[in-house]
Amino acid sequence: MIPMVAVRVQGLAVVAQEVAPVVLLREETGSRRWLAITIGAPEAQELAAAQEHVVSARPGTVELIIDVLGALGQQVERVEITQLEDSIFHADLVLGDGVRVSARPSDAIAIGLRTQVPLEVAEAVLDEAAVDVTVAAGEEMPGGESGEPSEDEIRRFRDLLDEVSPEDFRDPGTE
Repeated sequence: MIPMVAVRVQGLAVVAQEVAPVVLLREETGSRRWLAITIGAPEAQELAAAQEHVVSARPGTVELIIDVLGALGQQVERVEITQLEDSIFHADLVLGDGVRVSARPSDAIAIGLRTQVPLEVAEAVLDEAAVDVTVAAGEEMPGGESGEPSEDEIRRFRDLLDEVSPEDFRDPGTE
């Protein structure tokens, strides 16, 4: 079994004008690891709607998938980001009976947000692609007692993202 780490969707960001949006995932436990996954603009809109619990007049693709699963007597139990291969993230929807359905991370995360199920990332993926956001000595713990990040922490992370490019996430051993 692959070691998994619980994460939560921290938000969406646009790294630079020429780069697609990214979904920002943050490890739930004491670690300061953040994972940025590049997604398309339509997927970012879907994620934002799912995160804000916006219900559209007609079901979109994410709602359709959830409805079809329900009609088949299935439900999503959790979402897993399972691997990073050739700079491409892979995800699975894990259904109630243990069946795994491969999905794009953006779709899987949106389904996870809509169904309010746990989101997990493989430890190996975090080890390879996460950014460790640390607090300088003398600074207050971001987010205070609740552990929620402050606006300043999010701004600093987005500033950090402005300085990186997709090439920075490639494994140097594959070139």
